[in-house]
Amino acid sequence: MSRVAYVNGTYQAHCNAVVHIEDRGFQFADGVYEVWSVFDGKLADYEGHMQRLGRSLTELRIDIPMTAQALGVVLRETIRRNRVRNGIVYIQITRGTAPRDHAFPKGVAPSVIVTAKPIDLSKGEALAAKGAAAVSHPDTRWGRCDIKTVGLLPNALAKQAAREKGAYEAILYDEMGMVTEGSSTNAWIVDENGKLRTRDTQANILRGITRAAIMKLVAEEGIELDERAFSLEEAKRAKELFVTAASSFVMPLVSLDGEKIGDGKPGPIATLLRQVYLAQARREAI
Repeated sequence: MSRVAYVNGTYQAHCNAVVHIEDRGFQFADGVYEVWSVFDGKLADYEGHMQRLGRSLTELRIDIPMTAQALGVVLRETIRRNRVRNGIVYIQITRGTAPRDHAFPKGVAPSVIVTAKPIDLSKGEALAAKGAAAVSHPDTRWGRCDIKTVGLLPNALAKQAAREKGAYEAILYDEMGMVTEGSSTNAWIVDENGKLRTRDTQANILRGITRAAIMKLVAEEGIELDERAFSLEEAKRAKELFVTAASSFVMPLVSLDGEKIGDGKPGPIATLLRQVYLAQARREAI
């Protein structure tokens, strides 16, 4: 079946969907995006992603193009037209199309693009059962990673470096050797003392929606959590290392830079959190 995209008010064949060459998303990466997981045709963590989308737009002073209710209709209609049962739906909102000038244009309507595609969840389950590899990579991103912008070139370079080494993810670290996050994920460890740790969001990291959902589950499961930075070396000595994201849920990492993490198998905490998160996400998707 051919795919369908929503572009600025109309549903179009994916292969024909285009924006103007002077769209500021193309010219300046002047835009934001969000990704929802789709389970049984429903949106997971709906409100969290919607709220973060609103925050990102506000931080960049991009006009909110439609009400949250109207946007929800567009998301679900795009999912329906693409017959997606399990997969993702992606939205990108840019400042719009205007003659190229660095300063913000006035009176320009934002561009809105929505796409959806199916994902074979069994492949992720197989990888999670085995555990994935990661490599470390310097964090060269800009100073506002808390905004989910489309300016993802440093992330893409890090992810490509990982793939060229046969790894699933790149774990980013700052000039002090402290882990910030993954190239497209939030990073967690179970440290040498058995304590679950992840970096606090006061640092220059994305406020992951899946991260927030996992933190609630951690509390419900009675797992002790420390929102505190950890170094690359602590990650390599950890009992467990895993990453979280809307598209990968909870993914155990069993090696970092070729060094075995723990016993080289997915650990009990990552395994538990993946199970309970997926159960909750399917149950609460709307």
